[in-house]
Amino acid sequence: MERLADDLSAELEILRAPTIEYGVNSATKRPFAGNASVRRKTLHRWMNDLLGSWEQAGIDAFIILTAHGHDPHQEALSTLRTRRARIFTVDVFDLDFSGHLEDSEGPMHGSELDTSLLLFLAPELVHMERAQDFVLSERERTRYVRSRLRALPKHSPGSLGRPSVATRAKGERLYKMIRERIATRVLGAPVP
Repeated sequence: MERLADDLSAELEILRAPTIEYGVNSATKRPFAGNASVRRKTLHRWMNDLLGSWEQAGIDAFIILTAHGHDPHQEALSTLRTRRARIFTVDVFDLDFSGHLEDSEGPMHGSELDTSLLLFLAPELVHMERAQDFVLSERERTRYVRSRLRALPKHSPGSLGRPSVATRAKGERLYKMIRERIATRVLGAPVP
């Protein structure tokens, strides 16, 4: 998200606020190193305070980028309020990726999309030799998509989907598509 925000800020000459590194996550029974969460109410209040302060300083529109589809997280961001400023919240992974991914499941946790984007943006962080596909059953997928699956299945390697089909070239195409769609649909400006 930081690279996307930096690129949009530079290309379209708009201000960019620092990234908020934490959001509202599902409580998991299995501990994952580095996983941390804030409550929905905490994120909501924090963002309202920040937006209110920036609005008083003269900012009249905000674009909030997120790549976290967890319903309570989305609810915290979609219910933000200002006095007059406009707020646009964009969930990057909620864009239409049909025709861009081999994995018919679409964006999932640690899947083809996530892994391809990382292979393009930060290849030093990706160890493809460790990539393990984990395809959900139809029942599990329905529960996961509707946010009723509170934790990854016990036998999941920590990801869902097919990271093994990820490539750097695909990540570059996906990144450009995401950047262009946000610029044209949200900001109304073509990307140079």
